[in-house]
Order: sequence, then structure tokens, then C-alpha cells
Amino acid sequence: MDKAFIEHIEYLLCVKHCKIQTLSGGSISEAYLLETETEQFFCKINQGANALKLFQAEKEGLDAISQTKTIATPIVILCEAMENGALLVMEYIEPKRSDFKNMELFAHQLAALHQAPTDAAFGWEGPNFIGSIPQGNAKNTNWSVFYVIERLLPQLKMAVAKKRLSIKELPSQVQLLKRCDSLMPEVAPALLHGDLWSGNFLFAPNGTPYLIDPAVYYGHHEVDLAMTRLFGGFDPSFYNAYNEHFSETDGTADRQELYQLYYLLVHLNLFGGSYHGAVVSILKKYFL
Repeated sequence: MDKAFIEHIEYLLCVKHCKIQTLSGGSISEAYLLETETEQFFCKINQGANALKLFQAEKEGLDAISQTKTIATPIVILCEAMENGALLVMEYIEPKRSDFKNMELFAHQLAALHQAPTDAAFGWEGPNFIGSIPQGNAKNTNWSVFYVIERLLPQLKMAVAKKRLSIKELPSQVQLLKRCDSLMPEVAPALLHGDLWSGNFLFAPNGTPYLIDPAVYYGHHEVDLAMTRLFGGFDPSFYNAYNEHFSETDGTADRQELYQLYYLLVHLNLFGGSYHGAVVSILKKYFL
């Protein structure tokens, strides 16, 4: 980060002598810790064509979760366009290692988020992003139709366009709709984090859970749970606590695979062939 840019950030934050430390873990944006004499900030910089839209959607998602007063999110301080890209500045939450008590609290608060009262339809007010990929959110009162039209079909078509799936491996829209309708019950819309893997939450030093990097929309609460289990799962204490609020119903295991299919397709489109086998396995099992 050059001196002129540091001075620009200092001007925006109304601070002097800001120290900049590079942070690891950002695969889409560059991440930095900004330190002044009295405060610490977390800063993300993205130079992509969609940078400002990406950060605006992230801010909107964090604000939406925060407004439920169920689980904490970092406070966004700045979301600004730059000459090339955009920057997002928020409060810095120093992470600590979790224990089973932290995970239990996290589960209870996530369940509260999923149970927050709403009269919303499935979807969101506008498109946002899953990782760096645009995510459509056209509203629908039918969950299985929303999931097929707004989640599975766009990713399947993208995978074919990128030559990461062949036409022969692609189920028809009719097949997708029929099978999902048979396995997905009528459910109340829940506000979802939307991308809930282990890198998208943290615990403050006092044990308070924080959600970060959301891809929010209203959907079936099981979607967030399915994502938690995709890459090894969380501590059992998390699921035991969450299940105090939501009991498993018929078809949960099948729906978990169908919900994980979306995330596997996203990874296939972002990172390529190593996810092909897992995607095709689920497609064959349920649709072909």
C-alpha cells in the first residue's frame, strides 16, 4: 500500500499516523489491519470491476444481520469507491481460539437469527454475491422454485459455459424443479448468512460470536447448516446446541446434499475441476 493511499485512508478516517499491517486469509480482496494511537480498523481493498458493488452488498448484509439483534457483526465505518476498485473499513475484532462454550453460544445465536420474525418472501431486495460470483435473489413465495431458479440453474449454466460441466451432465429445469419440490417442505423464510463456513465467523476475546463476509438472503434455515458441514463440519457442541431450537425432519440428509450442491457448483466455477466429481455425484443421485 503506497504512501498516498495511506494518507487518503487517514484523511477519510480523520486520523494521523496510521500503521498498516497485511493480514492473511483474503482470497478475493486484500486485507489489512489499520492501527492508530487509540484505535484499530479492519480494511479490505478490491480492485475488480465489481469492487464497490461487492462491498456495498457486504455492508448491506452485515447491517441486515445486525438489525435482528440476534448475533453480532463488525460495524462498517467506510465503504468507498477508489480510482481503481473500492475499499471497505470496519471495526477490527481481534479473533481468539474458540472452545465448546463459544460454539454453543454461536449456535444459539445463529438459531435466533434463523427465527427472527419476518414477512419477507424467499430472496432479497436485489442481487448480491457469493464469493466474487453474482448471486441472483428475485423474490419467490415458493422455496423449491426459488432454489432451483436463483441458485442451481445459474451455477449449472455457468459451469457449462466455463466447460466445467458438459451438457450431458446437466439436468433439465423440469427435473430440477420436480425433484426439489418433492424433497423441500414448505418452510418459513429465515434470514441466512448464506456462506457459513469456518472462515466466515470469529470470536472476540470475550467470547462474543461475530458473523463476517455474508451472502445474505431469505431461505430455508437448513442451507446455513448444510454449508457448515461441507468441509468437515463444526464442533459437535455447535450442532447439539442448534438442535435445541430446530429438530431434524424427514429428508434432512437429502436436502443437505442438495444445498451443498450450490456451494460445490460455486467452488467448481471459481476454482475448477477438483470439485467436478462431487458435483456430478450429487447430480446423478438426485436428477439423472
